[in-house]
Amino acid sequence: MVVEEQAMNSSLDFLNERKELIISEPIENWEEKVVHINRCAKVVKGGRRFSFSVLIVAGNKAGLIGLGLGKAKEVSDAIRKASENAKKRVFKISLLNNTIPHVVTGESGGGRVILKPACPGTGIIAGGGVRAVLEMVGIKDVLSKSLGANNNLSMVRSTINALLQLRTKKQINALRAAEGDLVA
Repeated sequence: MVVEEQAMNSSLDFLNERKELIISEPIENWEEKVVHINRCAKVVKGGRRFSFSVLIVAGNKAGLIGLGLGKAKEVSDAIRKASENAKKRVFKISLLNNTIPHVVTGESGGGRVILKPACPGTGIIAGGGVRAVLEMVGIKDVLSKSLGANNNLSMVRSTINALLQLRTKKQINALRAAEGDLVA
């Protein structure tokens, strides 16, 4: 009986594990895309002081995605910081061939994104930060609709939130195996 419980617990590890992966070695084929550069101005006695914040999405186009924010006085330093930040926080996404397994909705802040699977040849029907995230994950065919705020950071976070909710048929069957309610 104990062996069966251990086997059941090991098959359901994907539910208990943290979504955020900590990766020490460099990831192969790691690509980065700058989603947004924001210039901030601080008014001081001598005039204006500018600083920059950068939003970067990084991925290997095979199911791993990272999101990074960097702030600095120079654009190049901000990009470097955002890149390092994106590589520290990496998420694993469940994919089905070149699309997603099922319809999913993600929310973050004021933004909301709906992602729907599409047949081969459709392409990525999305814009802005949503498109950048989907490209870096490696999804080639998907339909999306963004609702609510169109803030770049909210859109990127809500897209990643939606992608983290994805489950393959194998994962769902492992979850339902105890109940005997398997998905065909």
